[in-house]
Amino acid sequence: MASWQEFSGLNRGYVLELYEKYRQDAASVDAETRKLFEQWTPPAEDVPAVAPGLSLQKIVGAVNLAQSIRRYGHLAAQLDPLGSSPPGDPSLLPETHGVTNEDLRALPSTLLPTPLSEKSANMLEIVEAFRQLYCSRTGYDISHVFVPEERRWLRQAIESGRFRAPSDPINPDAVLERLTQVEAFERFLHRAFPGKTRFSIEGLDMLVPVLDEIIGDAAEDDIRSILIGMAHRGRLNVMAHVLNKPYAQILAEFKEPAAGKAFREDMAWTGDVKYHAGARRALKGGKEMDLVVSMPPNPSHLEAVDPVVVGMARAAGTSVNGPGPGKFDPACSLPILIHGDAAFPGQGVVAETLNLSRLKGYNTGGTIHIIVNNQLGFTAGAEEEFSTSYASGLARGFKIPIIHVNADDPEACVEAARFAIAYRKEFHRDFLIDLIGYRRHGHNEGDEPAFTQPVMYKTIGSHPTVREIWARTLVERGAIEQAAVDELARKHMDGLQQTLDSLRPEQDYIEPQPEEPPAGAAMSASTAVPLEKLRELNASLVRLPDGFAIHRKLERVREKRPTMLDAENERTVDWAAAEELAFASILAEGTSIRLTGEDVERGTFSHRHAVFHDVNTGALHLPLQTIPQARAAFEIHNSPLTENALIGFEFGYNIQEPTRLVIWEAQYGDFINGAQTMIDEFVVSARGKWGLRPSLVLLLPHAHEGQGPDHASARPERFLQLAADINIRVANCTTAAQYFHLLRRQAALLTVDPLPLVVLTPKSLLRHSTVASTPRELAEGRFRMVIPDEDAAARASEIRRVLVCSGKVYVDLIASEHRGKRPAVAVCRLEQLYPVPMRDLRAMLDTYTGAEEIVWVQEEPENMGAWDFIRPHLIEVAGGRSVRRVARPRSASPAEGSAVRHAMNQQVLVDQAYAAKAKPDGAIASKARQDATLTSAKG
Repeated sequence: MASWQEFSGLNRGYVLELYEKYRQDAASVDAETRKLFEQWTPPAEDVPAVAPGLSLQKIVGAVNLAQSIRRYGHLAAQLDPLGSSPPGDPSLLPETHGVTNEDLRALPSTLLPTPLSEKSANMLEIVEAFRQLYCSRTGYDISHVFVPEERRWLRQAIESGRFRAPSDPINPDAVLERLTQVEAFERFLHRAFPGKTRFSIEGLDMLVPVLDEIIGDAAEDDIRSILIGMAHRGRLNVMAHVLNKPYAQILAEFKEPAAGKAFREDMAWTGDVKYHAGARRALKGGKEMDLVVSMPPNPSHLEAVDPVVVGMARAAGTSVNGPGPGKFDPACSLPILIHGDAAFPGQGVVAETLNLSRLKGYNTGGTIHIIVNNQLGFTAGAEEEFSTSYASGLARGFKIPIIHVNADDPEACVEAARFAIAYRKEFHRDFLIDLIGYRRHGHNEGDEPAFTQPVMYKTIGSHPTVREIWARTLVERGAIEQAAVDELARKHMDGLQQTLDSLRPEQDYIEPQPEEPPAGAAMSASTAVPLEKLRELNASLVRLPDGFAIHRKLERVREKRPTMLDAENERTVDWAAAEELAFASILAEGTSIRLTGEDVERGTFSHRHAVFHDVNTGALHLPLQTIPQARAAFEIHNSPLTENALIGFEFGYNIQEPTRLVIWEAQYGDFINGAQTMIDEFVVSARGKWGLRPSLVLLLPHAHEGQGPDHASARPERFLQLAADINIRVANCTTAAQYFHLLRRQAALLTVDPLPLVVLTPKSLLRHSTVASTPRELAEGRFRMVIPDEDAAARASEIRRVLVCSGKVYVDLIASEHRGKRPAVAVCRLEQLYPVPMRDLRAMLDTYTGAEEIVWVQEEPENMGAWDFIRPHLIEVAGGRSVRRVARPRSASPAEGSAVRHAMNQQVLVDQAYAAKAKPDGAIASKARQDATLTSAKG
């Protein structure tokens, strides 16, 4: 048996009950327990002194009752400000446990270890005190927290009253002042701008004091950066009163002064509606300080900002100023996520984000979650929104402590806020506050909620505001006069009116404008690395620690790496080596790299091996973290099998620390489908909507190789459809050197001309000899957005057909037997699909003066790939020549379901491109087997 001292409360009572049964009838317990009790008796001091006639069953019943109140007391708490009855639970009743108040009065308070024991004379007083704590207007939902140290800390804090008066009193006047500000702001906007949508905070006004408390405690703990993510409900009020966004600017935005401004159509700058915009401030008692509170912009996709904020917090807390891995300090930053009660259980991105909370490379040292619980979605009630008991039910699965609190009880709300930040400081774990209130108006101020919730809104119509409730409480306590309460409300309303009367919308309205990059920045970026430096980097990369044993298959793969750069004109540099050299050279220049993704450490196709595992000890070796030339940190993390939250996370990391090269790689390119919201709402549009300057890199394996519809396509057509106003770069490289220079160009442009970069990366071509490059191309070259047919340069005037393509299909075209038989055909490459390099493309095509037609060749179906996007651009630069396409027929599926059919269709494409006859079936089958072998080569 475990040490007797390890048993307490219910468990100790249970052992004592078993012992009593054994003492009266040894046969009533099992043989193993009987054998134990033959050698053990309970210490005399641990047998409680109870009134005569009370059995151990009564003791166990009393302990069970108290423990049930701890565990299920929240089910009897009055959490709804509108007065609905709590569900309750039979386990909270004495009769369920076979005890009465008289029994409890006869039992000592020391039966249950609790800070309340010293103040209580018996178990009845303990039970009554527990009811006051656990069944009042706060519901402590912590029974799912299985870590003993955390659970003990939570119970100790609850039962000692650590975060409430008298131990930690609140400032009642400051709370009233804050609530008056919050309410006056909403009422003023409602009166001054009738019909304007603002998504009022009314009914959950205590959100602002809760945030005040968390931020104040965080400042005292020297946290330097606080990131707040929230949707639209209450956002304007939080920006005004938590982030101190000037009233004048908010009111000017409601005036919409842009209507009178000259509008530059060429900028296509639309900004974002007022309740989506972000703000930031640094504060300490109204004075500037190091603590920065930021609220990034969020689209109407409610919870979409969640992973963005935690990514920002991770970046803010990570130091990358030296070689090795990045160093994360959870005390540097604090993410706060404000959720909706319908969105928290309903949006999958919430679960994805919660899953990141304890993962290496993604944890933030604890996120504080606040559900602003209206008890209502748009029109749907709780019974139509979630299957759990509470809107917060999802958090239980992640062992996150939950406090449900009545939003009409300011003291309880402030206590919950103190709980959250203290727990986070102690354990560096997430914490959730379920702030239960109501929504005074409809989903927006023009909506009529009584259509669908007539009874609820009848109650709300006569329900006092939390300011009125708190003011009445203070008046009843004698802390303030009613006249002072009324004067405070007038003061804030008058101040808002004076601001509106003196408003100068053209001056007060500050609309963000995107910063224009210097002309030609991308084209002039220098990306070549001297050959001698490349050799030094390579030597460092291939050096293993003494005694480190890698897998024998990897030994064979790496045999040629030490001499790879010796012959500068031989094609010895494959895709993986070019990438590693690019990363090493970027680190050597002082730019840190964060590389994450699905199986990214090894690479889906077993090509990268950025992390080596000792086959004998399991020890790890990361060459890019150990090379002596590095001047900045290199982070690499295998990500969970999640796309939506991860793209959001890496986007947030990127915009928080834009000088770092942030890269995410998909296992297969079509996995990006799972992140379409993040692509649409953040990656490609954040610059146009909010003036942000992201530079996130997405590596998406893409090519048709006979492996079936799934994993064939990274959906380039979707990125190209979203391409406008120079908002992204899309590339499909055909050589290792091109990839090397593309990565280095992206690093060089981080602060000069940052744009997200989408790279369609190869699969079977990773090891293809045609893709390999010479060391000289790395040492002297640069990224070429278009590549002409160099073999056809001498006969340019004889070319009659120009094939233009991108990616893997180029290799199929030049490997074809038609290549040597059709000298009048040139095969050119468009390596950068967007921004379309119109000048270079026109110049390349103009060299073929005798060409009669321009043919775009793609392996994707006609309605996919780049054709629809590139067609008008080709027509513009064709100089009147015919422009047509060769592609698979339009299809609902991106690729065929068999390798043989793929090879057949691929051959048809090549034949059509060269205007040649089809090949025999035997050759097609051989090509199918070859493609399948190359694509499935995963080590």
